[in-house]
Formats: sequence, C-alpha cells, structure tokens
Amino acid sequence: MDAAELSAALEASLRERLACPSARVESLARLSAGASRQTWSFELHDEEPGTVRELILQRERRGGGSGPGMAVEADLMRAAARAGVPVPSVIATGDELGGAFVVTQRIEGETIPRKLLRDDRFSAVRPHLASDAGAALAAIHTIPIESFEGRLDQRDQVDQCREILDVLGEPHPAFELGFRWLERNRPPRRAPTVVHGDFRNGNLIVGPDGLRAVLDWELAHLGDPVEDLGWFCVRAWRFGSPHRAGGFGPVEDLVERYRSVSGEDIDLDVVRWWEVMGTLKWGVICMVQAAAHLTGATRSVELATIGRRTAENEHDLLELIR
Repeated sequence: MDAAELSAALEASLRERLACPSARVESLARLSAGASRQTWSFELHDEEPGTVRELILQRERRGGGSGPGMAVEADLMRAAARAGVPVPSVIATGDELGGAFVVTQRIEGETIPRKLLRDDRFSAVRPHLASDAGAALAAIHTIPIESFEGRLDQRDQVDQCREILDVLGEPHPAFELGFRWLERNRPPRRAPTVVHGDFRNGNLIVGPDGLRAVLDWELAHLGDPVEDLGWFCVRAWRFGSPHRAGGFGPVEDLVERYRSVSGEDIDLDVVRWWEVMGTLKWGVICMVQAAAHLTGATRSVELATIGRRTAENEHDLLELIR
C-alpha cells in the first residue's frame, strides 16, 4: 500500500485499538529502511483532549520477519521498561497494515554511529556511553524469562550458525576455522537470561544526556547474557573507532559497570569468546541477507551490498583467533 493508504489504515487501526474515535494520523513520513523493517514517523492528533503525540510505526517488510514476531517484541519492550531498561513506550501492535506492526513513542535523539562517534555535540557524553551500555545490559538480563520460555528461541548460537552456513552451501574456510576455535575454547555455560541479540551502536538512541533508548528487539532470544557484551564489541559496530566497546570506550568500562549493576563476575576472556562468536554470526547473517535478494525473496540493493561485508568479517575473525 502507498503512503496515503497506509496512513488511512493506521488511523483506523489506532482509533479501534486505542478506543479513540477522534484520533487522526498526520505527517506520516518514511524514515530509514532496515533490512527487515519499514520505519515511519507520524503525529497522532486527538481532537477531544486536544493532544498531539509523536509516534513511530515499524512494519515488517514482506519476507523480512525472522525473529520472535512483533507482538512478542512488544511484550519484551514492556517487560524491559519494568526492569528499568530505557525503551520507547509501546502504544499498539497488530497485523492489519499489510504485515505485523508495532507503534511506539518517538524518542528524540541520534542513532547514526558516524555522528555519535564524531560530532562535537556528543563529545561530553561519548566517554560515558560504554558505561551506560553496561548498565542497560545488566537491566536487560534481569527481565524475568518465565513469560518468554517457548516464545523466544533458545537454541545454541554456535549450532544455529553452523546449521545456517551448511544450508547456504558456500565454502568459507575462515568460518570453519572460527567454528573450530569456538568449540575448543568454549567457556562454561551460564544460566539463560533474555538476550537482546542486537545490542550495538546503531540500535541505541543517544542524546546530550546519554543513552535514552534501546531499539530493535527482533533478534532477542534466551541464552548466555555475556553474548550481548561480546556482540557490542564486534568490530563492525565500532565504525572505524579504535575503542572496543561499541566504538565508545574500553571494554573494561563496559564490563566494570555491568558488574557493579548486576553483581555478576564477568571474565574478559569470556567476552572475547562471544566477540569471536558475534563476528562469525554477523558474517553468516550478511550471507543470509544477500541470499534474500539473490533468491528473489526480497529484492533490495541494500541486502545485496550487505553480502559483500562477509569478507570483512572473515578478516576480523582471523585477526581475533590467530
């Protein structure tokens, strides 16, 4: 559906879901398109109390859904808010807009890594963002898992990547070496928690006061909490910065704050193991996204070009395990 049709359908949906017959959608505008989601901003006007809310619509792209589903993601965000994680408030969810969708509060701030890592307006807060990330992750890992057992994937991450690579059927010797290293150096397993799965620079809203919101819960699952710390350190999410923790600061800042908030002792060698795992995983994801374009499931220049980044991850992986 085009923008006008989407605006009308969204308005009808919100009037019913919010029991607000006078609600009116205005200024619907397409924002950046992710690999699996369309994102739109809009204003919701309610004539009776005379209010205007700035909101965000995310809708699954055709063939793009791969996570737990947007209804489960919405429940995760609500649970995260109760756990003290900075997240946008969930306004509504549904599936009548040509795909599953969620509407959330719009939070002002910046998400573009280049700006966060280089612009002067973030120079005062930048040194604290690795620490802020550690506190946010500690809160995420306190989300009670009982209501998400059976709703979130709990498969072993190494096995899952191995299976996907085998299905894709492409030879990647660097990844094979990575799998060997991971199996030989595997740390003891921790009790499972909710794992965000994509906690990184680019999925965080940052303002002059620091971290304001954690976005993009579509890769959430149950697993080892240190996975999130290792993923945050993957070289791809540093965007050219020399700082290991998301490009913001040293990994010690990330881990030290995580320890102080959670009370959990985290070994830096275990973080490195998960950094290796994250690098391999992102390389496989790059292959999957390219395959979505090449097979015709989702024609997208963006998905096609992401496939070229597989080689970057092979290089990064070999540097980590040599």
